[in-house]
Amino acid sequence: MTGDAFRVRHVDLDAIDADADAGDSPSLSIFWWKDLPVGMRASLPDELPYTKARLRQFTAEFSAAQMAARSTSLGAPIQATDEGRPKSALSLAAAFEAKNLIDGLDELATASSASAQDISVVICTRDRGPALAECLRSLAGQRSAPGEIIVVDNSRDGNARMVCMQFAEVRYIHEARPGLSVARTAGIRVSRQAIIAFTDDDVEVHAGWTAEIARAFAEHDVEALTGLVLPARLDTVAQRSFQFDMGGFGTTFVPLVFGRRFFEETRPNGAHVWRIGAGANMAFRRSVFDRIGLFDERLGAGAAGCSEDSEFWYRLLATGGACLYEPRIVVFHHHRSDWPGLRRQMRAYMKGHVAALVVQYDNFGDRGNIVRIWKKLPAYFLRTFLRTLFEGPPGRIGILAAEVEGWLAGLQFLLRFGWRKRRTLPPQALAEEKT
Repeated sequence: MTGDAFRVRHVDLDAIDADADAGDSPSLSIFWWKDLPVGMRASLPDELPYTKARLRQFTAEFSAAQMAARSTSLGAPIQATDEGRPKSALSLAAAFEAKNLIDGLDELATASSASAQDISVVICTRDRGPALAECLRSLAGQRSAPGEIIVVDNSRDGNARMVCMQFAEVRYIHEARPGLSVARTAGIRVSRQAIIAFTDDDVEVHAGWTAEIARAFAEHDVEALTGLVLPARLDTVAQRSFQFDMGGFGTTFVPLVFGRRFFEETRPNGAHVWRIGAGANMAFRRSVFDRIGLFDERLGAGAAGCSEDSEFWYRLLATGGACLYEPRIVVFHHHRSDWPGLRRQMRAYMKGHVAALVVQYDNFGDRGNIVRIWKKLPAYFLRTFLRTLFEGPPGRIGILAAEVEGWLAGLQFLLRFGWRKRRTLPPQALAEEKT
């Protein structure tokens, strides 16, 4: 589905009974029930507009998943499985027959009014002034204002200062040392609130973002949160390839707890912590940084490439913590719009992933990380090559080549012994893992 531009449209199933706004172009329809995101579907023009019956089916299907995952009688939110996704406990037929279906969805879709004054929002930016301005405008429209907004400018010349001066509520910090982890650490150190939320400068946040973060931490005893990352636009081939061929940042619309079960099930092949979420939409209790340390400055954009977020989640789970994925916490991400940019991104992702696997092995001695480097990733490359050779889509081979290049570049970290000795794991975390 990468040939023609896709229109990203948002459909409130509670507000319409006929799909009159479909248009004549391919669409990625993101379905909501009031303020609750419930699912998405990609459709070609001949599948649109959706009929009333189809919309009713969507409502029943999505409500089945929501009620299964969020019903307190079922012990929600449910634990993530080894695949990082839930298994529905409510059938589609049962959802159709449920007399209280609408009442149940209405209750689930109640927007949070929780105060966000205990939240510090940290945005790390580098040479992307216009994008940063859009991000800050979306934060200015929050229905629960955060306690503070901190922009960490990681550019050499401090070029984000002029953008930040347009927003009176923003605290500006210049961190000239390059690296996303370095910038995030700078943001943590100057922040004042008990909860620290991160998003990126190429993101626009939903109006309820901070309120939903506050509600989730109030209702659940976890140290970390991640949320739903939706595409802002799918105008270009590169954007559509990232969303449809590479999976974007995930498509799960029900909450999941990533804890000990998930970690132990996936540990033999390198715990699948990248399934937990994305650094563009994550939040932490301040206490977790005291317990397991800060982001590893060897990882992330400007250093090894990426995966500083997933390595942090690995540490969190390995030392007995848990992370809640809550799709009520919504942001809209602007994917790379040009093909060279996407190739560079995927190369960096794979290089950083390998670097993080090395760090995880050094910190905890889990051989599954080495198994993933030498066995699981080459097997993934081969499967992808064979599938793409016969089924397409066009351009996937080029992205695969970038991933292989990133893997090869990442192997250097196995031999960089000085780099490997620069561990950032606190003694307390090591002690917790041993027990």
